[in-house]
Amino acid sequence: MLRWGGAIAAVRPASRHVAAKAPARAPAAVVAEGPQGLDAAPRNVPALARGAAILDMVALAEEPQTLSTLARGLGLPKSTVHGLCSTLLNLGLLVRRSDGSFRVGPHVMRWANAFVASTDLTAEFASLWDELKVLPNGTITLSVLDGTDVVYIGCRNSGQPLGITFRIGMRLPAIYTATGKAFLSNMSEMRVRELARRSWPEPLTPRSVRNVTELLRELKTCRERGYSIDDGQTREGMYCFGTVVRDSSGQPVAGVAVSLLADDVNPGNMQLAADSIQVIARKLSIRMGADPGGEP
Repeated sequence: MLRWGGAIAAVRPASRHVAAKAPARAPAAVVAEGPQGLDAAPRNVPALARGAAILDMVALAEEPQTLSTLARGLGLPKSTVHGLCSTLLNLGLLVRRSDGSFRVGPHVMRWANAFVASTDLTAEFASLWDELKVLPNGTITLSVLDGTDVVYIGCRNSGQPLGITFRIGMRLPAIYTATGKAFLSNMSEMRVRELARRSWPEPLTPRSVRNVTELLRELKTCRERGYSIDDGQTREGMYCFGTVVRDSSGQPVAGVAVSLLADDVNPGNMQLAADSIQVIARKLSIRMGADPGGEP
C-alpha cells in the first residue's frame, strides 16, 4: 500500500496558498539566548526554535526543501541546518526523499492525533449531529489522516445496516473514502501525482477509483463543490459525504462524514447530508481556533 506520507500538519489547502517565502534571516525568537526563569519574559531555546522553523518550512513550502534551501530560507549556516535535520531525521520528525529533499515524518502524527483527541472533538461531533436531528438512518464518523489511510476516531452508527460497521481505530485507504478525498483535495496536484507514482491500494469495490487521472478529476470536483462523495467506492450500496475540520492556521486536522444507503440517496438527502457535515465541520473548526468567517 502506498504511503501518502504526510502528517496532518503538512496537508495544504488547495485554495489557501501558504507562501513558501521564509525570512531572509532567522527570526528573533530563533536566536534568543540566555537562562530564563518561569516569571521572566518568554524566550525560546534556540535549537528547539530552529528545529520548529525547519519543520514549518518543510510542511508549508510549495517545493521540496533541501539543506541548501532551508539554510538560505532561515539565514543559518548549512552546517547548523545539517545537524538539526539529522536530529529531526533520527527522531522521525523528518523523512529524507530519494532526491535528498525532506518531508514531514510520521512521528508528527502521534502529536497531531493526541492534539485532536485532547480537544474532545470525538464527543462534541456526535453531540452536534444529535442537535441537527436530520437523516436518522445516517451514520456519522470522525477521522484523521494517517499516511495512506484515514483512521476513524469517532463514530455513531445508525440502526440501519450499511454493509459496513464503522468502529474506532478502523483504517481505510484514503483515496476511496469521503473524508480521505476531502483531505487529498487540500493537497496540490503535484503532491497527489508524486504520491500516486508509488503503489496503488487494492480496489475495495468495482467503483473504487482506479488511477490518478480519475482521482484528480474527483478532487477537482470536490474542491468546486465544497465537499466530497464516496459513491460506493468503499462499500457497494453505501454513499458517504465528507469534509474537513480545520485548525487555527486553516490546516485540515480531521474529517467529518455521513454515510447513507444508496436507497436513501436522492437530491434532497444529498443536499441535507452536505449541509449537515459542513455545519458540523464549521463548528468544530471554530472549536479548534479557526476563523469563524473562513472557508468550511
